[in-house]
Amino acid sequence: MSIFKFEPVYKKRIWGGQQFQELFNPDLNKDEKFGESWNLVDRKEDQSICTLESGETSTLRNLIENNCKEIMGPAWSKNKKFPILVKWLDCQERLSLQVHPPENIARKLKGEPKTENWYVVKAKNNAGLFLGFKKGVSKEQFKEALNKSAAEKLCHRISSKSNDSVFVESGRMHAIDAGNLILEIQQNSDTTYRVYDWGRCGLDGTPRDLHIEESLDSINFHDHEPTSLATTLAPGIQTIAECNHFRIRKFNLNKGESVTIKETCKDCSILSPLKGELLCNNTCLSVGYSSISPYSSACKIQAEKDSSFLITDRFSGLLYT
Repeated sequence: MSIFKFEPVYKKRIWGGQQFQELFNPDLNKDEKFGESWNLVDRKEDQSICTLESGETSTLRNLIENNCKEIMGPAWSKNKKFPILVKWLDCQERLSLQVHPPENIARKLKGEPKTENWYVVKAKNNAGLFLGFKKGVSKEQFKEALNKSAAEKLCHRISSKSNDSVFVESGRMHAIDAGNLILEIQQNSDTTYRVYDWGRCGLDGTPRDLHIEESLDSINFHDHEPTSLATTLAPGIQTIAECNHFRIRKFNLNKGESVTIKETCKDCSILSPLKGELLCNNTCLSVGYSSISPYSSACKIQAEKDSSFLITDRFSGLLYT
């Protein structure tokens, strides 16, 4: 069973820009603001689509239902949704200050938990990220600041730089500031609670909904001044995120080098190129696209140019030691 490469689903956002048109798809309307490119998604409202060796197309959902054990492995049920959502974010303006609920809170609020990781592909000189709170900030202080529209003063902001990696566990208040191009790998969830939106209106010209009470229930108020990880540019492999929901490794290959990411049947893996030009089983792996290497086959990746890519795995419900 070969590798499966999926077509992105582009989404307009009030804070988006035109980098997807420039970098990935010149056929997109150049006058529109596209903020998100959903590269791998298995949800009722959105489905990734790939072209099979037969020339036919298939959604990710149909692919899993028809080939579950081969793609996901013996521990997976064909009715269970794919557990990871991969997206690119073109943040030309600041995103809302928000939080994703931890699992216990999500159940109570009838939402979905969401832990995610950001890989900063490009960042302008003044770009930054809001993560948690400044040292010593309490829940009561934050609630008071919200009432005065002064929440920004209490938020912890760090500078963002290309090749930084940031782990955003559920419960961490966060916002991506303007000037970032980010590859986000997350649990398959679309539950976001906006706590503050900087006084901005949405695409329809009206203020976007806020979720103050849900946010206050979900935020970890002991999360003070977290940091980012500066990833290596040297050839080799670096683990940049590892949790109960996924593992993410960064691979840097020089031109002509190759690596087999699965010597044996162990797990389904997601491949997300960051730069360069890669081949896998005669399939070109392009920046701006994501692919799945199924459980049932090994995957050898060849660098046609100096290249970097992310591999996401350990999410299929198997046990690891």
